[in-house]
Amino acid sequence: MQFQLLIEGKCIERSNREITLEPENDIRIVSGGQPEKTSVQAAENQDWANLGYYKEQNELLGISSNIERKIVFIGDSITEEWNNLYPEFFSRKNFINRGIGGQTTPQILVRFKPDAVDLRPDVIIILAGTNDIAGNTGPATVKMITDNIFSMAELAMINNIRVVISSILPVYEYPWNDNVMDPPKTIASINGIIKEYVQEHDLLYLDHYSSMVDEHKGLRKEYTSDGVHPNEAGYRVMSVIAESIISQALGRKDSSY
Repeated sequence: MQFQLLIEGKCIERSNREITLEPENDIRIVSGGQPEKTSVQAAENQDWANLGYYKEQNELLGISSNIERKIVFIGDSITEEWNNLYPEFFSRKNFINRGIGGQTTPQILVRFKPDAVDLRPDVIIILAGTNDIAGNTGPATVKMITDNIFSMAELAMINNIRVVISSILPVYEYPWNDNVMDPPKTIASINGIIKEYVQEHDLLYLDHYSSMVDEHKGLRKEYTSDGVHPNEAGYRVMSVIAESIISQALGRKDSSY
């Protein structure tokens, strides 16, 4: 019997149904063109933005945490894996990681208040947009992506939280979706718009792109294993850049008191 395996938007023909369903990889089995019901789908339908992912950690952290300076990083798998591949960066500074793999900007925007603003941090660092370009939750225009990122920034600003917006990392092509047209051009456009917005609103721009791009406008090979996600070496570079920007952000925060 022929059926299709759908992995993050890409269909692969298979004739053997003995496949392990791994929720973190967002795998779907489709038979006869109709998706089967899975526990993963049911969970996503109930909590599309994964609001429950950090709920317990947020409650434990609380607003009376002993962390002197709260710095929240929010985003997708690039943020989440930072804590896994280079955990020292977060543990030694008590930085708070609120990344969720696979997410797009509308999903991050939905959970931005409980996972970032409500923690009452001094600084929020937003790194998002690459999964929108890859089409993880459907088609997205440059304006849709930047509007969502800027809405997050504005939620932080009205709560007197200093905002840092990161560049989207360079990508030449997305291995799970080869239908994406010219990712480098889209990424350059979004990063340019972010830079303008940051300047207009006296925010800070975290430029990971310039230090990690190769001659093809993709992610340098020594910093990645798949062309999209950083490896440990990549995260070490990102950490140095991030620490410098955080120091600037805290300086501005103090001067505004």
